Amino acid sequence: MGKAAVAKAFEDIRAALAVLDAEVDGAGLEPFSEADLLAGFADGCLDVLAGAREVEAGFAGLKARAAVKYSDTAWAVAGPDAPVVAQEMAVAAEIGCVLALGPRAASSFLATSHALTTSLPRTLAALRAGTISWQHAVVMADESASLDPAGAGALEAHFLDPDVLDPARGCPVGEMPAHRFRVKARMWRERHHAESIEKRHARSVADRRVEYRPDQDGMAWLSACLPADQALAGWNRLTAVARALQGPEECRSMAQLRADTFAEAILTSELGAGGNGAGATDDVVGTGDGAGREHLSSPIRAQVLVTVPVFSLMGRTDEPAVLDGYGPIPASMARRLVADGADSFHWVLVDPRDGAPLEIGRTSYRITKAMRAWLRMRDGKCPFPGCSNNSLDNDADHILAWHNGGTTGISNLGQPCPKHHRLRHTTGWKPTPATKNQPPGWISPTGRHYKSEHQDWEPPPWPQHMRPGLNPRPGSIAGCTDFIHVQYSPAEDGLARFLHAPPA
Repeated sequence: MGKAAVAKAFEDIRAALAVLDAEVDGAGLEPFSEADLLAGFADGCLDVLAGAREVEAGFAGLKARAAVKYSDTAWAVAGPDAPVVAQEMAVAAEIGCVLALGPRAASSFLATSHALTTSLPRTLAALRAGTISWQHAVVMADESASLDPAGAGALEAHFLDPDVLDPARGCPVGEMPAHRFRVKARMWRERHHAESIEKRHARSVADRRVEYRPDQDGMAWLSACLPADQALAGWNRLTAVARALQGPEECRSMAQLRADTFAEAILTSELGAGGNGAGATDDVVGTGDGAGREHLSSPIRAQVLVTVPVFSLMGRTDEPAVLDGYGPIPASMARRLVADGADSFHWVLVDPRDGAPLEIGRTSYRITKAMRAWLRMRDGKCPFPGCSNNSLDNDADHILAWHNGGTTGISNLGQPCPKHHRLRHTTGWKPTPATKNQPPGWISPTGRHYKSEHQDWEPPPWPQHMRPGLNPRPGSIAGCTDFIHVQYSPAEDGLARFLHAPPA
């Protein structure tokens, strides 16, 4: 026990690392495969990568626990009279020096470690088991920071407990990159936060700003923090303009074209008070929402889906909507986009029973547009593992090729981004079958299967006056409408008559 046991354990770990290094160098005692040495060696290297990922996660959990134990012990040694701020700095400084971290990074590491060991037991257990990485654990700590203990526990359970009533679907958390997990965790948090997203958004609007930051080699960053609908509309308009400029004679990349278009817009437009100068366009939509934005306007050119729970669209609840390519937005913003947006906005209503899509708006009823819109609604982004390219840029692709008998139906279509579309047709990567509601997964050239992310549809809350008539499923959380499932939809018949009414 004690220092000798620790030293011996790390000595054994270093010896194991030497064995693995030899295997990666091809100097192991036995080949990975007698039948095909080269393919076997490649597959063996992937086994080493997979094992290393699990061990790294376990070490991250060990570091978190060791840091918190050190912190607690240091506070006990310092005694109750130690100055709080000075002791916190001393503990963070010691950990920072041991791990070669700066003061901010050390404090952040210690804060995440405290969250994992005190309030996120499932996350810590998954980290120690190697099923998630440290980056995933940081996301969980960040997204649960403003939730109460019950909310944090529900967030953990949704993503890490397969036996919970309404678990996350599709690709497991640990098999998707942490930045993709952040998107899904943020969406769940926005839906279930104890405080309304309307109130939080109203406060955040006051913090809108433009920031300037110098960079290397004569470059600098100019960025803006804006309401999501304005930011996404601007990004998609830049994308559309840049794509229109591409051609055989155009040597600039999409990124360069977006940057040049952005610079030209802000440097050559005649901006007046409130942004309504001579450079403003005519197709603007007022955005007054009582949060100091009455004089702002935004050209709505974004070709995106706005997914709105039916009761939220009717003004009966404030359930967040989902803006394709961004995530949850306040219901008031969604209602404004549906009412005032350009015809490139397609509204999507969802069933009050289970959150499944009901219908796509009238502007997309022609077959080609409707099928593409359904794909965008089903997948949300390129379905390749870890890709964040949202559906504006993506292609429609037959999973079973047309010349091999494949049909042009939703269940035989994927929407990979251009890069992964090329990957599919130029390498051994192949998509797996899809369904009407689930995007395709992927099979790598080595035969490994990777699940795609699935949309986290879930039943929206019902209006207060309609709740007494619901029959919760056995095991539902009492009083928690997010987990109530019923067998009927009071609005469905009338909604169907409206959506499928014959042309006037």
